[in-house]
Amino acid sequence: MPHPISPGARSLPPAVEDIPAWTDSYFNRTRAVVEKFGDCRVTYAVFLRRPVISAPRLATTWLEAVAARRETRFEVELMHREGDWVGAGDPIFYLSGSFAQLADVETILLQKVGPACVAAHNAYQMCVELPQVPFLAMEARHCAGAEMQEMMAYAAAIGSASAQREGAKGFIGNANDATAHWFGAARGRGTMPHALIGYAGSTVRAAEMFHETYPGEDLTVLVDYFGREVTDSLAVCARFPELAAAGRMAVRLDTHGGRFLEGLDPGESYAVLERHAPQAVRRYRSETELRHLVGTGVSAAAIWRMREALDDAGFPKVRIVASSGFGVRKCRVMAEAKAPIDVVGTGSFIPDAWYETYATADIVAYDGVPRVKVGREFLLRNGARRRGQG
Repeated sequence: MPHPISPGARSLPPAVEDIPAWTDSYFNRTRAVVEKFGDCRVTYAVFLRRPVISAPRLATTWLEAVAARRETRFEVELMHREGDWVGAGDPIFYLSGSFAQLADVETILLQKVGPACVAAHNAYQMCVELPQVPFLAMEARHCAGAEMQEMMAYAAAIGSASAQREGAKGFIGNANDATAHWFGAARGRGTMPHALIGYAGSTVRAAEMFHETYPGEDLTVLVDYFGREVTDSLAVCARFPELAAAGRMAVRLDTHGGRFLEGLDPGESYAVLERHAPQAVRRYRSETELRHLVGTGVSAAAIWRMREALDDAGFPKVRIVASSGFGVRKCRVMAEAKAPIDVVGTGSFIPDAWYETYATADIVAYDGVPRVKVGREFLLRNGARRRGQG
């Protein structure tokens, strides 16, 4: 099946000439042996050991760059379209070409497949758990360098697109310019970090500084810096009533996990949910689920309490942006509590169990003859499985 390459997709490092230095040495030695004793055409099956969303574009774009530089041709047969669900052990694509030219690319190829597919799956799950809530990708600060940053943004975009096909709003943007193209934008989104509030000395003053600098932009204000989320939110709304009334203002909750939102404690958190989502706390919950519902940090109770305060003060059009640890499980709990979130800012689609991202590439045919190591016969094409290995 043909694989579309976006004009925005880029071949990431290492550069083609650097492959021998970055690959595992046994692949370099394999290439030397094959060149000494005679090249052959091989076919690799590339797969993961867990269910994922197919996100192979960075890998296949890189393969195209390698083939062009080496003046050869690789054939990629996608078994699953980009964005499709892929079962554990099911090949994402078959890769064919000269063994001498492919032997040393395996290490780097796998780096570009596994993490992207797992992160895409996480992003997809998050979006379908909260289908009516738009997401902003805020993963960059947690990435190990620019290549991972590009990979995670791409993954979020692919997982989001899959969820959008099922009716979810998905990811509508991200927080930096370099990877905004994956979300169909020219620039990243965002207004202020905690550092600006510390610089300004007050939440209201930080909002004033931002608005004076960017008067035409909507205003999203972090409100947890001084531990007065409710008080400071209402103060900012009172300072900018026109923006609040026009729906051009949002407050962002990012309360530290070591404390409760202003005015809450365990008892009051339960009381808030009893008023708005009693079903969420009336069945058995794990410790993690309870923390997301009524615990410290940005809990469902905290979000409901903020909504209450804004509405009671006459600011029903002020939106709530929620951040801090919004992975799949937290999104699921928020949906069950019907938390009134207008936007989720998160980078928690980054895989937390990194061993799950380990992709594998096994050669399954040499010069057209099916052959694979014992235990991996499931990678052979159906006809070869029925005939047995050559």
